[in-house]
Amino acid sequence: MATLPDWLRYGFRNWRMVRETMRLKAGVGTASAASADEFHRLFYETAYAKGDAWNPKWMGVAALKCPFDLWVYQEILHDTRPDVILETGTARGGSALFLASMFDLMGAGEVISIDIVRRPEWPTHPRVTYVTGSSTSAAVLDEVRRRVADKSRVMVILDSDHKKDHVLDELRAYAPLVSTGAYLIVEDTNINGRPVFPGFGPGPGEAVDEFLAATPTFVRDLERERFFVTFNPGGYLRRVQ
Repeated sequence: MATLPDWLRYGFRNWRMVRETMRLKAGVGTASAASADEFHRLFYETAYAKGDAWNPKWMGVAALKCPFDLWVYQEILHDTRPDVILETGTARGGSALFLASMFDLMGAGEVISIDIVRRPEWPTHPRVTYVTGSSTSAAVLDEVRRRVADKSRVMVILDSDHKKDHVLDELRAYAPLVSTGAYLIVEDTNINGRPVFPGFGPGPGEAVDEFLAATPTFVRDLERERFFVTFNPGGYLRRVQ
């Protein structure tokens, strides 16, 4: 049996999403999880996964993030006013630049971004410091702890190696640095079929599940997922004590 061409298949998907939006505006029912997952996969597989030409950019630098999540990040920064953000996984540097730009608007704050390699094309910004090395190495952790020792409000974003064991090691290492009321965000908890990239294997989502089961000082903040699509489902963790 012949399959529908991509343009027609995606047209049907878009029509269903428009219908769901009209129902919401009319006050009829709520958006279904299936609809959200369908849009999530559509966005991830046809845009985000296509590479730099499709990735969101901040001031011309690829940020490798869902735009909904970037909006949520600025809300979190406004609400919690961190002194410093520790970011593991610099990638192209767009997210570090975005966070630094938000701090510019707020008038305070700095970003420490960690990656195993140093890229010459990373953007420079007075609020961004790059640290080279594994995020879980003793040397990097010692440097990070030294840099945040005098900070009152510390936030962490984990976005490096997405294998479960590595993310779990990061969670255990960086969670103690997060201030009460601040956020520990685990990115790409959507992979391994949650709902995208089903063949990845255990990753960030599974690491978060195991971490939270043993760590009552953090809770998931599901309000940060209110835009229906996030690359970090269940990954917005707030320290409550």
